[in-house]
Amino acid sequence: MATSLPSDSDALRKPLNGVLVLDFSQFLSGSLATLRLADLGARVIKIERPGTGDICRLLYLSDTDAHGENTLFHAINRNKESYAADLKDPGDLGRLRGLISRADVMVQNFRPGVIERLKLDYEHVAQANPRLVYGAVTGYGNAKQWRDRPGQDLLAQARSGIMWLSGDRSDPPTPMALAIADMLAGHGLCEGILACLVRRGTTNRGGLVETSLIEALLDFQFEVLTTYMNDGHRPPRRSAYRNAHAYLAAPYGVYDTANGFLALAMTHLPTLGSLLDLPALNISDSRESFLQRDKIKQSIAARLKDHSTEHWLKILDAADIWCAEVLDWPKLFATEAFREIDMVQKLTDGQGSEVLTTRCPVRLDRAVLKSQVLAPRVGQHTEAIQKEFGL
Repeated sequence: MATSLPSDSDALRKPLNGVLVLDFSQFLSGSLATLRLADLGARVIKIERPGTGDICRLLYLSDTDAHGENTLFHAINRNKESYAADLKDPGDLGRLRGLISRADVMVQNFRPGVIERLKLDYEHVAQANPRLVYGAVTGYGNAKQWRDRPGQDLLAQARSGIMWLSGDRSDPPTPMALAIADMLAGHGLCEGILACLVRRGTTNRGGLVETSLIEALLDFQFEVLTTYMNDGHRPPRRSAYRNAHAYLAAPYGVYDTANGFLALAMTHLPTLGSLLDLPALNISDSRESFLQRDKIKQSIAARLKDHSTEHWLKILDAADIWCAEVLDWPKLFATEAFREIDMVQKLTDGQGSEVLTTRCPVRLDRAVLKSQVLAPRVGQHTEAIQKEFGL
């Protein structure tokens, strides 16, 4: 007899229910890792300095204010508790050590040397709690040359080589317009923590999980770096016209139509040429399609401008050509597909403040994972946590 799946609000169905996480991190990378753990059911207590709290509370991406903080802070610290502690105060530090001794996971992204001076590094805290899974994010890992440099996203991108992959050949190094180093490092840290929790289930011992912004960015480039290292160290050569991937031939790119933009992925050029009525695309040699990619792309671009995006999609979709309309956010939000994916959730403090944000991208047992609680105020749960754990 079939049984219905549990509802999204049933905490017992989330795999990390009962796991206690202490989040000492600020800004994005560590906070993103603990956010994902919270999405999966863990209880996350954010450790913040009294008064100002995580300085990410003041990092505004726009003039939009929610609950006294920026929307970014709520997006990555939703569904967490806040415990205020002065790490320079011996009493507060002692209470934190008591809390750490009870935790399953601890995450921090202090600059190198800070956590060691506080004696909250893995070697010290593991003595009191050998089952603790300890996650740490730095800017540059074991790279001594850059160890003391700011571990900031744009600077990590600059050192990683990734800026030479975006933009056209004549463009300067082009950063990705998202904090990708922070985000990738956060996800990588979360993966390692989950793996270490699984190992703890069989060995009863925790462990140290480390990653860095630079390592996350290098891993992100594994495909093209592997090509580079096995191709005589030839640098990537961006297309001079409508570059979309430095290592892929025409027609890979984005093109204007009469009323919008169309993306074309890997496609058999003679077939595309027939559909677009472009005899010049009758090129079967893959090497030739790479060597002549700028000329080919310009030819395709001139042709696609003759008609609307809808016109070309009707022709190309019928022939199973890999293509898509380039949507902006208003168009994306208006699609039936976006509604079906159900990626939006509403957070609230129960007192009138609300923030719309995206949900965890993971589905479990065919159900989406959503939360409802805004990020906490600084120290909102300090007193209750001290009472609960006898600190």
